[in-house]
Amino acid sequence: MFARIRHIVDYRGSSRSLTRLRALLRSNEFYLIPLALVLGTATGAVVTLMAEIAQIAHVLIYGIPIDVRLSANTFVSPWAALIAPATGGLVLGIMEWSRRRMKISNAVDPIEANALRGGHLSMRDSVVVSSQTMISNGCGASVGLEAGYTQIGSGIASLLGRLLNLRRNDLRLIVGCGAAAAIAAAFGAPITGAFYACELIVGVYSVGSAAPILAASLAGALTAQWLGGAPYSLEVPRVGGVGIEQYLALLVLALIAGGIGIAVMRSSSVFERLFAWLPVWVRPILGGLIVGGLAIITPQVLAAGHGAMVLDLHHEMAIGLIAVIVGLKVVACLVSLASGFRGGLFFASLFVGSLLGKFFAGVLLLVSPALAPDPLVAMLTGMATLGVAIVGGPLTMSFLVLEMTRNVDVTALVLAGCIVTSICVRSIFGHSFSTWRLHLRGETIRSANDVGWLRNLTVERMMSSDIGKVPSTSTIAETRAEFALGSRPGVVVTNSAGEYVGLVMLPDLYSGDLDGIASDIQVIELARFTDVVLLPEMNVKTAMAVFDEAGAEMLAVVEAIDSRKVVGFLTESFARRRYVDEIDKATRGVLGALT
Repeated sequence: MFARIRHIVDYRGSSRSLTRLRALLRSNEFYLIPLALVLGTATGAVVTLMAEIAQIAHVLIYGIPIDVRLSANTFVSPWAALIAPATGGLVLGIMEWSRRRMKISNAVDPIEANALRGGHLSMRDSVVVSSQTMISNGCGASVGLEAGYTQIGSGIASLLGRLLNLRRNDLRLIVGCGAAAAIAAAFGAPITGAFYACELIVGVYSVGSAAPILAASLAGALTAQWLGGAPYSLEVPRVGGVGIEQYLALLVLALIAGGIGIAVMRSSSVFERLFAWLPVWVRPILGGLIVGGLAIITPQVLAAGHGAMVLDLHHEMAIGLIAVIVGLKVVACLVSLASGFRGGLFFASLFVGSLLGKFFAGVLLLVSPALAPDPLVAMLTGMATLGVAIVGGPLTMSFLVLEMTRNVDVTALVLAGCIVTSICVRSIFGHSFSTWRLHLRGETIRSANDVGWLRNLTVERMMSSDIGKVPSTSTIAETRAEFALGSRPGVVVTNSAGEYVGLVMLPDLYSGDLDGIASDIQVIELARFTDVVLLPEMNVKTAMAVFDEAGAEMLAVVEAIDSRKVVGFLTESFARRRYVDEIDKATRGVLGALT
């Protein structure tokens, strides 16, 4: 009895504490900083654990030393290279087949969650995606773990934010903190992690969001460092000064990287169509066999390519060999993702970009030694610019180079190249790899900017159901007697079956030119917009486009596209006012204003 009472008291006490904590977090954004520190620490620990599990899988499967990365080996067993990815593919194929059989929806990634769902992420889906990423990377598929890192970090953040009942803007921010901590922990680069969150997850640079995101990023990086080091840390040799003559050559490299990035993203849909004819559980098996076959030629195609990148940074390589590795790695990445393996192209794009820069420098050295840039500077530029082309985030990639080299001159050059690449890709293609894959699924978002409120603000939510209806056979005089001037913007005209046939605005109805003939003219003669209506599911942006095209001040709302039953009406002025109000709410936090 006493134990039961104590349990009730403890529960009520914890509930009151949670309520006070929620109120505190909602009262001042400053209190998000301690929350971000806790989140960053937890994410850093999870990132380290995932990296260790993947490395142990590589050691056990491929028989490599524990301190050597899989892609850095000069040789792997052909049997292991073929069997391991195919077996991992079988596991993933069964999981995908089961998901479709049980009609479970696709997992939502952090960009989609922040753009469309106000930061809501399923923790179950995040665990599943992260597990699938570890299986993919652990068996040797040509994908990185960074997608799993950001997914689990953002998933933990979303769960914590929903538990604390954070507001929409704060929940989106805390999801960004989780992603920032994940990238910072992965690369040992807190500034890179912070800008990754701002550019790719939150979608804006905000004064109010800077402190929590940076706190989470620092906590994630320090935790990973304390637990054994960042999984994707890169040690770059000291880079010398950069001459002004190198700028032009490396800006050309930036344009080339942009073109290659677009080609890679365009090719992803082509590769997916090549696998589409196979049963869903067979696709990753075949993909694993193809990747394994490429790994027999060079193990550098396996996993993310971290070990290979570190190896290639410090070694002289023939131009032909570089071209072969670039081609095989790109094909391996596209095959892995198209066939159903889970993972990201973040690190793979850095690796391929670095080789692209090395190839570019080697070719220029043969053609015109006077114009040839320093190979290491070219590798860093290629790494960052191809990363921008595929992943996005010019500042993210620039600060990654800064944190790797501690060289401001090189970073300034890389930043210029990243901006050139970003402009090139945006103007020609308009997507990063993440948003391009969402585009292939039917979504139209191009960044993590919050547009979910726009989709939720539908005509059904805005319309008025106080409809003024009049039969089409009524005269103008009869309609005037029923509806006084100023009582409503207009009235709906219906036929004998009660279906919509037009709209009459009251100022038109009370025109002085009609006074002498009001009893002789039917109201249907004044009907406008007979073929222009709104549907309840239309969002406010679509509705305003209909208003603009029709030049209407008011439109009727019908039940469905194949139904003429009127369920309400909406005025253009009200829709526009609601749209402006929602934009104001969505952007109020950009300068740190409290909502």
